[in-house]
Amino acid sequence: MKAVLNVGKYLPIILWLVAIHSIFVGIGLIFMPASVMPFFGFEAYAEKFFPVQGGVFHLVMGVAYALAAKDVERLGGLIILAIVAKFMAAIFLFTYYISIDKIWMVLLSAISDCLMGIVILLAFLSYSRNKK
Repeated sequence: MKAVLNVGKYLPIILWLVAIHSIFVGIGLIFMPASVMPFFGFEAYAEKFFPVQGGVFHLVMGVAYALAAKDVERLGGLIILAIVAKFMAAIFLFTYYISIDKIWMVLLSAISDCLMGIVILLAFLSYSRNKK
């Protein structure tokens, strides 16, 4: 029988990388000046509430991903939350890009969230399969 690569052993590292990504995106959304928004394909808004709200949400999710990374054995529920969050975000972002506004950063975010969700899912399945 062919040996299968045990990517599950990398699950904590993957979760840490996703956490760091989410935290940096959150900080960027909170502190990015409105004048920079057009570079990413968005109109410059005088009101900062929604970008800051999105930034805080990313920080909260970053904490959840980091907690899951710290204790993979006990916090499988947070890993499932990470998978669901990434796929829900990807579906929302792809839908927004296709049906509402063709913003390049939305498409890039959709692709990256989908890829992160796939990587976390595959690592979690491998981890679960190999811990038995």
